[in-house]
Amino acid sequence: MGLGKLQPIVNRPTAAQAADKPTRRVTEYPEEVNLTIDLDREEDGRWIAEALELPGVMCYGQTREEAISNTERLAIEVIADRVTQGELPSSAFFDNS
Repeated sequence: MGLGKLQPIVNRPTAAQAADKPTRRVTEYPEEVNLTIDLDREEDGRWIAEALELPGVMCYGQTREEAISNTERLAIEVIADRVTQGELPSSAFFDNS
């Protein structure tokens, strides 16, 4: 299965997360791709999400879900591009245990 077809296993927010507090969640994929998504809310109300394993991969959203979704999509594009360019082995984000 190609990276573009990975479907995340969504972790539902806790009560604290639902209360607009900065949070961190790990997105797990069926192939054991794990990305840590760090979330924070800007003063203007927008959410920003960052994939910590991929420096510079961060996106804004009007909602938590939009910021996470945008960041996950960008992370998949960056990983695929790095694999294609030979900058990253195709197994770099997969747990081979």
